[in-house]
Order: sequence, then C-alpha cells, then structure tokens
Amino acid sequence: MEVLDDQSALLSNFEVFSILKAAKQSKKHSHQNVATIVYETSSYLEKTACSKQSEEAVTKFLEALRNFKLTKSEKLQLLNHRPTSHVELHFLIAESEERFGDEDLQKLLDIVESNLPE
Repeated sequence: MEVLDDQSALLSNFEVFSILKAAKQSKKHSHQNVATIVYETSSYLEKTACSKQSEEAVTKFLEALRNFKLTKSEKLQLLNHRPTSHVELHFLIAESEERFGDEDLQKLLDIVESNLPE
C-alpha cells in the first residue's frame, strides 16, 4: 500500500468526537475492545474544547483563517488546541516568528477567542 497524500485524512478533535458520539448511540461494537476505546476516547474529548464546538463554529473559524498562509496541519493544531498566548502559537505554527509579526499573531489569537468556545 502506498500513501499518496499524507495530509488528506486529517481529522479534528471535533470530527472524532462527533464520530464517536454516533458510534456510542449505535452500540454496534463487535468487540469489547472497540467499545472500550470509544468510551475512553469520548470521555477524554468531553473534557476538551471540542465538546463545545459546532460545525458552524468550525467552518466560521476556518473561513477567518483564510487570509493567513497556514498549512492544513497548522489550522488543525489551532482548532484542536485553542491557543491563548503567543507562546502557544510559536509551538503550533512552524517558524511563526519569521512568517508572522506580533500583530498577525494577536489577530490569530483574537480569531481563536471569537470563534471557538472555551
């Protein structure tokens, strides 16, 4: 098997949480191990910001990021981690100090705060 595009199947925590909620409701787990994984992962994600996100909020957030030259994985990191400081942005965005000024980084933080629930 050959991987043609290693970033074509990236899922956000919100998407995974939505899939797991649907899986819990269907209760068609053929193995106890699958049920355990669904339960444990859902329990973890319920404690994160993704449990309060909606499809509309995620779409609005990604639209707001359109003017920034960010990779798919960087957008995903911002969505999943919901950074609140410049330091966190530096960890999530490669070469952020070279690519963005302080004003742009603050705009990114403002976009996160205004579009993604805590």
